[in-house]
Amino acid sequence: MESEARVSVRTLPMTLAQGARIAAAACLVACLASEAGFTRTALAQPANKPAKPLVGQQGKDAIWVPTPNALIELMLDLAKVTAQDKVVDLGSGDGRAVIAAAKRGASALGIEFDANLVAISKASAQKEGVVGKARFERADIFATDFSDASVVVLFLLPDLNIRLRPSILSMKPGTRVVSNTFEMGGWLPDQVVSLREECDFFFCKALLWIVPAKIAGEWAIETDGKAGILSLKQQFQTFSGTVSNGGASIPVTDGRLAGDELTFTAAGDAYTGKVNGDSIEGTTRSGAVWKARRGN
Repeated sequence: MESEARVSVRTLPMTLAQGARIAAAACLVACLASEAGFTRTALAQPANKPAKPLVGQQGKDAIWVPTPNALIELMLDLAKVTAQDKVVDLGSGDGRAVIAAAKRGASALGIEFDANLVAISKASAQKEGVVGKARFERADIFATDFSDASVVVLFLLPDLNIRLRPSILSMKPGTRVVSNTFEMGGWLPDQVVSLREECDFFFCKALLWIVPAKIAGEWAIETDGKAGILSLKQQFQTFSGTVSNGGASIPVTDGRLAGDELTFTAAGDAYTGKVNGDSIEGTTRSGAVWKARRGN
């Protein structure tokens, strides 16, 4: 994003109804623009060149509306994309987000069902000199394995995000997911950032989720040599439960996950730890060392 662009940060996402209204407005504007004189340019294109896409054109699962370039840069900033990342854009359209990620040195893949948009994306990657970093595949996002990505980019309506949610939640803890405008149902974003300037239309918001580790269940916990049972209930990146040693059950409150890093409070002490599969190790604010193991 250009250095002078200003952003504001909040943690409350828009409602599904608001998202739907925005999508409807985008579609209406695209349709009106078409009626006002914009035409499909396929007939005017040379045979060896892809046709110029029309904003609002119908795709397999949604209409096509490009993400503003300033918002793409903001989304990649929010996901902290570096040259070490593998980025996948699900429904990559004309390829602009994939190309922007590749320019940061990331290995980037665009999955797009529209063959013409894939052709446009490949031509753009060639023009921008990032063919070695930016790849595009014509495929169905719901039938594609993208589990090796470290960053997922989305610009899909909420119902499509929700359909993708199980696959995303199965990815490696710490995977970052960024969306243009639209949320993911009950899985609330960890952060929302809005463009204050350089926003031409409704799409001015970037949402970030961090895939949490799976910690629900019972764990054998040991804190400074004292054994007990840690029972946890998880709701995406938040959790609650109890810690018991002997007969007393102590509530676990303020449980929060950021990838494989967790924090919670029990008996007035703040716990921090790192999840590694079926084990957790950490410390408390009072200086105690604790570890937990799930299963036998």
